[in-house]
Amino acid sequence: MDRWSGVLKVPLHPSSRVLYRVAASLCLSPTSKTLIVPSANAIFFNGDRVQGTGNSVIERLSNIEQIAEILVSKFGGSVNAWVVEASTFNGPFAVYKDFIPSVNQWGDPKSYSPSGFPASTSTVSLLSNCLEEAKKAISGRQKEPCPLGLSASCSCQPKTFILGFSKGGTVLNQLVTELGFSKVASIRSSPHIKESDVQEEYQILPTSKESLLNSIAEIHYVDVGLNSAGAYVTDQDVICRISKQVAEGGGGIRFVVHGTPRQWRDNRRVWIRNEKDKLVHLLESEAEDSEGKLRVCERFYFADRPSNLQMHFEIIENLDVS
Repeated sequence: MDRWSGVLKVPLHPSSRVLYRVAASLCLSPTSKTLIVPSANAIFFNGDRVQGTGNSVIERLSNIEQIAEILVSKFGGSVNAWVVEASTFNGPFAVYKDFIPSVNQWGDPKSYSPSGFPASTSTVSLLSNCLEEAKKAISGRQKEPCPLGLSASCSCQPKTFILGFSKGGTVLNQLVTELGFSKVASIRSSPHIKESDVQEEYQILPTSKESLLNSIAEIHYVDVGLNSAGAYVTDQDVICRISKQVAEGGGGIRFVVHGTPRQWRDNRRVWIRNEKDKLVHLLESEAEDSEGKLRVCERFYFADRPSNLQMHFEIIENLDVS
């Protein structure tokens, strides 16, 4: 399958002067070279900036275009990959304020609240703007408008895989919180698309916060960590709500928690491991009664190596998403 790849610089809202950098790798029809509906959208929220290390591995895996390519290699060529970088940085610290209104000046969250559904709303708006910019780029290359093609292998709304790396895990936590308080179980339970939903069926991306949350099939925490509490969701009510939705709605969700000694064995930030353990315990407890619809998996990488910054980035390349 052919692809279009590039880095887009787009605002969240038309009136905003602040731009997000988003790397995209999108499926194209091999015959018409037009965008086609993917099997899934893999959305990766990146973390803080690390510069001047002189380490070629870290520099390569800090490149958002490289990360997009890795996502395609992991999830398959029928997937669209989106790698989102925070619009605001305080020095090296990523600040996802549009997604998590409670963050402080360093990008650390004070709390996670579903009020207003900011993360899901912002994700839909940002990627919609990215898609329009990508269409313009493809049309410019073709010298003609870029229509939407249909993928023969995709007969329903694409799934969504959400990944958060390092500080990007805070956006995952906000999305998980919003998922717990969303009202999408009845939609998720429908195995067939109604005739009135044909337009939604053939959308490359979810077009509303409800359809985004409804489409989430996998949530990957990728070596997340903070200098304060809040690296993982530990609210039992949120996890219980998600479990209830999954049980009633029929669609499954898989949580995969990936980590390295860099975060899970940091004796100066023991809360990271404690929060991770609590989240995994909550998910495992709820999964027991979910009839396989809620699944959780924990994967530890480089366990025999001493903690260092390079492994924190190497995990991206070594992700096991099976």
